[in-house]
Amino acid sequence: MEAREGKERFLKQRQVLIFFVLLGIAQAGSAPRHYSVAEEMESGSFVANLLKDLGLEVDELAARGARVVSKGKKMRLHLDRQTGDLLLNEKLDREELCGPTEPCVLPFQVLLENPLQFFQAELRIRDINDHSPVIDVNDHSPVFFENEMQLKIPESTPPGTIIPLGNAEDVDVGRNGLQNYTITPNPHFHILTNSRRDGRKCPELVLDKALDREEQPQFSLTLTALDGGSPPRSGNVQLHILVLDINDNAPEFTQSLYEVEVLENSPVNSVIVTVSASDLDTGNFGTISYSFAHASEEISKTFQLNPITGEIQLIKYLNFEAINSYEVDIEAKDGGGLTGKSTVIVQVVDVNDNPPELTLSSITSPIPENSPETVVAVFSVSDPDSGDNGRMTCSIQNNLPFVLKPSVENFYTLVSEGALDRESQAEYNITITVTDMGTPRLKTQHNITLLVSDVNDNAPAFTQTAYTLFLRENNSPALHIGSVSATDRDAGANAQLTYSLLPPHDPRLPLASLVSINADNGHLFALRALDFEALQAFEFRVGATDRGSPALSSQALVRVQVLDANDNAPFVLYPLQNGSAPCTELVPRAAEPGYLVSKVVAVDADSGQNAWLSFQLLKATEPGLFGVWAHNGEVRTARLLSERDAAKHRLLVLVKDNGEPALSASVTLHVLLVDGFSQPYLPLPEAAADQAQADPLTVYLVIALASVSSLFLFSVLAFIAVRLCRRSRAAWVGGCSVPEGPFPGHLVDVSGTGTLSQSYQYEVCLRGGSGTSEFKFLKPIFPNGLVEDIEQE
Repeated sequence: MEAREGKERFLKQRQVLIFFVLLGIAQAGSAPRHYSVAEEMESGSFVANLLKDLGLEVDELAARGARVVSKGKKMRLHLDRQTGDLLLNEKLDREELCGPTEPCVLPFQVLLENPLQFFQAELRIRDINDHSPVIDVNDHSPVFFENEMQLKIPESTPPGTIIPLGNAEDVDVGRNGLQNYTITPNPHFHILTNSRRDGRKCPELVLDKALDREEQPQFSLTLTALDGGSPPRSGNVQLHILVLDINDNAPEFTQSLYEVEVLENSPVNSVIVTVSASDLDTGNFGTISYSFAHASEEISKTFQLNPITGEIQLIKYLNFEAINSYEVDIEAKDGGGLTGKSTVIVQVVDVNDNPPELTLSSITSPIPENSPETVVAVFSVSDPDSGDNGRMTCSIQNNLPFVLKPSVENFYTLVSEGALDRESQAEYNITITVTDMGTPRLKTQHNITLLVSDVNDNAPAFTQTAYTLFLRENNSPALHIGSVSATDRDAGANAQLTYSLLPPHDPRLPLASLVSINADNGHLFALRALDFEALQAFEFRVGATDRGSPALSSQALVRVQVLDANDNAPFVLYPLQNGSAPCTELVPRAAEPGYLVSKVVAVDADSGQNAWLSFQLLKATEPGLFGVWAHNGEVRTARLLSERDAAKHRLLVLVKDNGEPALSASVTLHVLLVDGFSQPYLPLPEAAADQAQADPLTVYLVIALASVSSLFLFSVLAFIAVRLCRRSRAAWVGGCSVPEGPFPGHLVDVSGTGTLSQSYQYEVCLRGGSGTSEFKFLKPIFPNGLVEDIEQE
């Protein structure tokens, strides 16, 4: 029950989630929330409480899966779902995160997963006048690159001349960064602080009063750089000024400003620009050398200046994403110490050298196969390149039941288009491809493996709609007679099957006492021994039910055919061997060869070849006189009779079926050869010479034969009435009594084909007046209803 309620909640949540995806897109254009925090605050420090800004209650944060996401894998903020407080995950260093960039802003988003909703926000990191972690207390005070500076100033330099000096650098920015310079008070010089376009503040030495080398040949001053912290920090450098003799022409550059664009993938040692300066002086005062004017460490590591030719070369690869422009001061100095100044602006041109980046925010796997449109994954993409190099497109493989939907500011959601079918595909490998628009185009691929969970939407299916099983009669109880098998395309408990016997259509069939089924594997067993003669076939239905919720089931028909075994010996119907007076057949001596003496009638309750009967003459008083037809049991004379043949003969006939092993029965026939078969009385052969004396004997013989025939007829009728008929009725036709009713299952076909079907029976009729035995076939045996229909027709 809990699992079902969980599935229902999941489906409802996913439906609501789709609605809020569209709502999140609508909010994409809303203004971001702004928060600020001072750098170097400890991890876990409070930033803000978002409940009011998000318009949510405290319990909604956990219920809707609220969390903070941002570009990149490192999460610097944490949302406490219990209070709504936005906390720091780590100590933030503004200089490490943003360098000289001001203001230092970290964008982030507040993601509500259930339903999906985004809130844009920015965290501004305020700078403090902090200390550097370098040993020997090398704090973030302004620092000069040189321990001392040396200047050579001609004594002819007019007052008001500005001489650029090497600048100091301060890792801090804003108010805590470098603000101005001061110099040791003196009557000849003062310092101006010049703010450059790149944000640097450079000192310039201004000559206030004309120099006189003979009065003071040199100056030793202290140049101090001050930041705006509280208290302010400072850095010093010694400034040594040498007053030179007159060199009245300083070098002049052909351009005061050089601007050049350089591709960021330009090879190392390539010349990017050549600067040039001239000096009107001659000799040593006209010889010019070029140098960087107090270049920063980054410039010194990136560029190299040929002091003779003025060529500027790259000595390392550029990176547009790190620094997109350089401002390089070039100084041209003549032999007399006069200098000229020019500036080279190097603009780094972006090339498409960064593939897009994909950050996966959430993924839902597995999902039920019958889920409607469901958000499978939420992810963001970014590219540090600029222009077309930074514009991106997202795609997935074709022929997948999923679509990508853009959300807010490079966020995307992967959504299923509709219900899935686990039986067709239980797992999807989705490749998200992010491609930029640069030349050449770069792409990033991310693989997502999505599993589809099963629901019980497939009923079991039997391997066959109908099974036919064969069982030989007289089987042992609990015998395995066969199996049924079904499969279910579902998985887990939804595919676990239970087999059962279904109630039979015929309520008279005792199915529960005939067969049983193993509920786990579908094996069928016979519960008791079966008798082919009593039950030849029966059928029933089996069911297979899975364990899903709700459970599904299917049915199959099982037919059981009982096979006959040779367990019934032939039974002789005529002549009846019941211990009464033997039957005697009368044969005229004038009979031709092939004369029908009698016919042995036998039946076998078995079927098929087990009921195929054959007849054989085992013994005879006089071999060669009589013969038995093997297929129909007719006893016939084999040759002409003669006066020398004995009058009485005894024949032993064997009746054998065709089973394996074969069963048999035997019957004894008595044959009496007589003369004048058609006379009302028959003389005995021994009295043939004396007719007068034989008359009384013939009368006695006829009376005896009639008595024996009558007794035999009575015995046959009584046996058939008692043993083989359930109901009998008397029918007298020409003095014959014919019993009706079902005989044992299989009867002998005496017409020469070997075996009769079990729907026929024999009628035995003995006529006492003729002195011979006759047999005739009765009508077929049908069920009572069919008999009545046939008689009506």
